[in-house]
Amino acid sequence: MRVEVSISQQLLTLYKGTKIVKTYSISTAEKGAGNQKNSNQTPLGNHIVRAKIGKGDAINTVFVGRRKTGEIYSTKLAKQNPNRDWVLTRIIWLSGTEKGKNRLQNVDSMQRYIYIHGTPDTEPMGVPASHGCIRMNNLELVELFDLIEVQAAINIKV
Repeated sequence: MRVEVSISQQLLTLYKGTKIVKTYSISTAEKGAGNQKNSNQTPLGNHIVRAKIGKGDAINTVFVGRRKTGEIYSTKLAKQNPNRDWVLTRIIWLSGTEKGKNRLQNVDSMQRYIYIHGTPDTEPMGVPASHGCIRMNNLELVELFDLIEVQAAINIKV
């Protein structure tokens, strides 16, 4: 299995060989595409799945720094934390494979903590709104999480 992310279409496509298995509506960075550290942009190029975090956790489990907080996202919790960037349900942590483009130095996707992760159901898909990560609907993220393996290829393009 491999994944292609289209920033312009706000779509994530899962392939098995050359056959499309599934497409998902996503949300990439509000600030567009870019590989620089601290840019809040979604990085371009070839990546791999570095790690998968959250297997078996409840839908809407809250993560901070790749660790469960013990919270389950709710509108009440959101009102108590209005400025929080919610990372929910599962984390697929990406690592760039192209030195100087998305790996090492000031362009390292893994050091930038670029993930595919869940987001509150109230957040729109198909619209750029993240701080650099690739956001997905929680149920669809669980499906993708279960279908791909660590080291799976992920290509992010405009």
